Amino acid sequence: MCGLVRWCVSCVVWEIQPAAAATGRFSGVNVMVVTTGGTIAKTYDETDGSLRNDRPIVEAILGALRLPDVSITYRHILSKDSLDLSDNDRKLIVNTVKEATAAFEAVVVAHGTDTLEQTGEALHRELTGPRVPVILTGAMRPFEFRDSDAAQNVTEAPLACRMVEPGVYVVMHNRVLRFPGVTKDREGLSFEKKAL
Repeated sequence: MCGLVRWCVSCVVWEIQPAAAATGRFSGVNVMVVTTGGTIAKTYDETDGSLRNDRPIVEAILGALRLPDVSITYRHILSKDSLDLSDNDRKLIVNTVKEATAAFEAVVVAHGTDTLEQTGEALHRELTGPRVPVILTGAMRPFEFRDSDAAQNVTEAPLACRMVEPGVYVVMHNRVLRFPGVTKDREGLSFEKKAL
């Protein structure tokens, strides 16, 4: 199998070169994973019945996967529900990602879904012409819940890092959507791209 395959998925054209992978010319990717909290990281406290952002969970999810061609560095900067993010928190996220884009080949941001679109728009606005893909992901239900979408979304993020061109994206539910114009579909519990 050789040549170039073009594949359109949810408004993004991915270009894959299988021949390069088969001949060993394909190299790994260095990814910075920035964690901010959100539903994905909520844990259940049996003593009082609450859900809290106590610890990052993305490292455990990715640590359970076979990712031989991906080198991951973690940066845990916040542990908050995204509804509790302040303007200063969002600036911290933007500055952390800006810094990471200079040193890594891709950046993944684990973020709460309630305000993910605001952070995505801020990153799109502030990272003028990013040189690497910036992928936002999260979960509609906490990782600890049986019906969580966390493992799927976190698994899809490193793959998207290798396949999309530089820009800011949300990667969830087998969709890759590029900012600007991404919104949360609160009824469908996913994200969608609105017409600009």
